[in-house]
Formats: sequence, C-alpha cells, structure tokens
Amino acid sequence: MKAIILCAGYGKRMKPYTDIYQKTMIPVHGKPLLEYIIEGIKSAGFTDFILVVGYQKEQIIDHFQDGTNWGVNIEYVEQRELNGTGGALLICESSIKDEHFLCAWGDIIVEYITYKEVLNIYKKEKPDFLLVTNYMDDPFKGGAIYCEGNYCIDYVEKPPKGKVGSNLNNCGIFIFSREIFDVLNQIKPSERGEIEIPDAICHGINERNWKVRVYKIPEDQFRGDFGDVDEYERLKNESEWLKKL
Repeated sequence: MKAIILCAGYGKRMKPYTDIYQKTMIPVHGKPLLEYIIEGIKSAGFTDFILVVGYQKEQIIDHFQDGTNWGVNIEYVEQRELNGTGGALLICESSIKDEHFLCAWGDIIVEYITYKEVLNIYKKEKPDFLLVTNYMDDPFKGGAIYCEGNYCIDYVEKPPKGKVGSNLNNCGIFIFSREIFDVLNQIKPSERGEIEIPDAICHGINERNWKVRVYKIPEDQFRGDFGDVDEYERLKNESEWLKKL
C-alpha cells in the first residue's frame, strides 16, 4: 500500500515562515516537519511514498530525493494548479495500483503509534474508508466529525464556533479505496473553487452508502497542527512532545 502526503500548498496561515520555506519544510527542532511525518508513516511499515508538491517544490525534492537516506521510495507528482486537496489526490490516480492507499496532510504530526493503529484496523477489519480524528473542545477551525459508534455519518468543514456539537476533529490521516477517485471526478468545486476531500467523503456517505470507519486518537496522545502559526511557535519552543513520538 502506498502513502500519499499532500505538500503542495502555499501555507498562507504560516506566514512569514512560508515566505522562505515550503510549509512542510519549516524546521522543527533540527529537521523539517515533513521528515517527522515520513518517519512516522514508515514506522508502521510503509515504504512507498508519493509526495504531492507544488509551491517551493525544490526544497522538498532536494532534501528527500528518492528517499534512500530514509529507507523508503519516494515518487513526486506536481500539483501545478493548486485546486484543493481533492485535486491533489486526483493527480496521483495513475500511480495508485493497489485498491487502497493511505493519505496524510503534510502539516500534522501525530504520535507514530497512530499510523500503526490505523494499519492494524485496516488489516483486521478491511474497511474501504477510514479517517482519523483527534479530540478538541471545539473543532471550528478544522473539520467536525459526527459519528454513530465507530463510523462517520457527517463531516462539516469549519463549522460555526460554539455550535459544532462534536468534539471530534478531522486529524488529516485517511485510508481510501480507489473509489474516491470516481467521486472526486464527479463532485463540483467548493465555494473556494477547489475540489475538496471532505466534500468527496460526504458525497460517498450520502450517495454511495460508504461506511467510513473512524479511529479516534486518545485524548492524551499528541497531535501538532503545524498549519497554525501560533501552534508552531509554541511547539518549536517546547520539546517534551518529541518524547511522545
């Protein structure tokens, strides 16, 4: 199974750092953010990676090259038109030969055990779709996930603050069936003019009866959002969280 990491965006929320760095290459305690993500996914047994690159792509390619120094194989695909997370996935379609693949945002660090748990659930239960959530008091800045038992029944991106009704936030780690490509090719762009993975998931649940398994990261486990400049500045000045990886 291949792992796709989305690394193409401008990182507007991370200015002024992204005036110099590709967002996923911003240094965190001596190495780029993306290096932690690759090492975490590799620790679960993944060795074949696709990095979707765009803005400042040379920083990523020059650093990781073919992945040999990390004991993995890395393929690069360029998202020339930054038309959303779904658009990023679509350009990987021809590179995905297996029925399922892992997808991860390029600005989220979690404890490495998370990837192992995701793969264990996949091997044990064989879900076609799986998404990971983390606990938040109010996930209004991200994507609120609504569940019945262990399955997602709704996904609302950036819901109104204080009116969410869920403490589960989309963590940015998924296992998808290749059927996601069919839906991404069908759905309309969002109000931002982008093809969105959340829209595809909602379409699949509502129109195709997808059963989307949810893995809920325990509340006491670490998750760092390095797409938020305030969170980045806090975590770059702390080091205790590194011991949890």
